[in-house]
Amino acid sequence: MSDLPSRRTPVPGRARRRAIREQAARSGVAYSVAARQLESVGLAPGETLATYGRTIYPIGVDPYRQLLVDRRERRSFDERRADTRRAAALPEGRAAHLVDRFPPSRGPAGTGVGGLYHGEGRQELLAMLYLVVAAESPGLLPEVGDVAWIAELGEDTAVDTACADADREARRLLDREPARLWSAIEEALVAAEAGVDWQLRQGAIRQGALLRTMMTPRLGYAGEPYVPGLPITGVRQILDALLIVADDGHAPGTRVRRVAGADDAQLATIVGARWGSAGPPVGYLVWPDRATTPVSVPADGLVVLAGQESVER
Repeated sequence: MSDLPSRRTPVPGRARRRAIREQAARSGVAYSVAARQLESVGLAPGETLATYGRTIYPIGVDPYRQLLVDRRERRSFDERRADTRRAAALPEGRAAHLVDRFPPSRGPAGTGVGGLYHGEGRQELLAMLYLVVAAESPGLLPEVGDVAWIAELGEDTAVDTACADADREARRLLDREPARLWSAIEEALVAAEAGVDWQLRQGAIRQGALLRTMMTPRLGYAGEPYVPGLPITGVRQILDALLIVADDGHAPGTRVRRVAGADDAQLATIVGARWGSAGPPVGYLVWPDRATTPVSVPADGLVVLAGQESVER
């Protein structure tokens, strides 16, 4: 038996062909396309172009956030249904649901990224955005009866589908200039308080009071007055991660590298997504390691590092 050829005898090119098959399966492309991807950008095992795949909860350096995410995945059906009922209640219930669903995180030490999904008043700003959607584009809101029925399934993604248009419009609002966004929020609060929808009216009354509190000057450590402002970056990251659940892409906190070439082939962290009118992100705002500011990069200019998703979905 010892004279027989071993079944483990290496075959030239086998490892490369296996890597191409894995890349094709992971990216959902043809074998020939996957081969070109591997050759053009030098993909390592487990890596993929940012134009493919999905990362919702990136593996980070914050064990407490990971604990919250893991705990959420282990909820009972009754707990999930209670949460989806809350998620279906616009504006405040959905805002509270999203803040809990995507808890604060932070970038790796030494990268310069700092906090992610963070900021005081995230829930309040989210609720205000949905009020703006209700004022400017009421047709994008789901029918109350329909979304309430869907919520009984206890599935987040089912409610996400029903609220998809409103969620995407809420994210689009954050691309406005701050002055325009402020004006839109104030007008929406006034309109909702005078409207006939009792749920929106009650929400607007509460959010109006909170907005006035948030915009009241406070004293800093040095005794100087300041206004905290709204947590636009943190809320933008929450909505980016939410939209990626349905449309694929890579949420803020995902570790990437720029496509090889010159001095651009450096490690970075995604801190935001750029969206088109539909579909997955067309580009990302990334923070290169040890940089002082983020840069905008098209989706095909980034490679997602291996082993990024912390929860199997």
